Amino acid sequence: MSHFKENIYEEVKKALHEDVGSGDVTAMLIAENAHSEARVITREAATLAGVDWFNEVFHQLDESISIQWFANDGDAVQADQTLCKLSGPSRTILTGERTALNFLQTLSGTATCVAAYVAAVAHTSVKLLDTRKTIPGMRQAQKYAVQCGGGYNHRIGLFDAFLVKENHIMAAGGMAAAVARAREINPNLLLEVEVESMAELEQAINASVDRVLLDNFNLAMLKDAAAFSAGRVELEASGNVSLETLADIAETGVDYISIGSLTKHIQAIDLSMRFSGSDFSE
Repeated sequence: MSHFKENIYEEVKKALHEDVGSGDVTAMLIAENAHSEARVITREAATLAGVDWFNEVFHQLDESISIQWFANDGDAVQADQTLCKLSGPSRTILTGERTALNFLQTLSGTATCVAAYVAAVAHTSVKLLDTRKTIPGMRQAQKYAVQCGGGYNHRIGLFDAFLVKENHIMAAGGMAAAVARAREINPNLLLEVEVESMAELEQAINASVDRVLLDNFNLAMLKDAAAFSAGRVELEASGNVSLETLADIAETGVDYISIGSLTKHIQAIDLSMRFSGSDFSE
């Protein structure tokens, strides 16, 4: 998962610029030499994600700030649990508070959503995939959070896998032509084709694609597709997937289920930063 952290510096820098701008005028009310301790508490059960983003906020503001964590990314945490303690200049902690919590609450919200979906299919071998339906500017971070929640990543963007849909097929002159061209362009990338019928599934198998996306297949069609493919190609179900329908879809025998709501229908985790005291020692 380390490759998802390559852009943390720039992501945090942009977020701080957005929030702090020319300076935190309210923090100027605090004495410059004031030193404080604070702790971050979660008000609800969650799966933690975003520790490095949180740390980077304060690292960029003031490297002297000390942060002690009591949980790691991917851990299940309980309501009212202390996640970490901070110690350092009061002004700086206050300046970084909202930006740091925004990262932590959003990424933990993503991981928590994913963990709930993963738990619903734990009795099967299916793998849950995210999509490109992410918060703009936070794709790498959310893809990381998906893994913290026990999910798997689909393609990161338009550059690292082929996903051939109906319009691609029509514009390329047919499925066989589209697949052949993709193999010429880059034979090492995952090649996935979206189909809407059993006839198209057979065409995709005959074209030797790596994976077939079964778009909006009902349960009966998914079962038929799994039986027909008999392991000759990976199958991915997609479309109108909810927590209520997930287990039934997983039990049809597909290999993957891709779910846009893992990253777009999320609720930020309720977190709070509480100061425990300040001093003014030099």
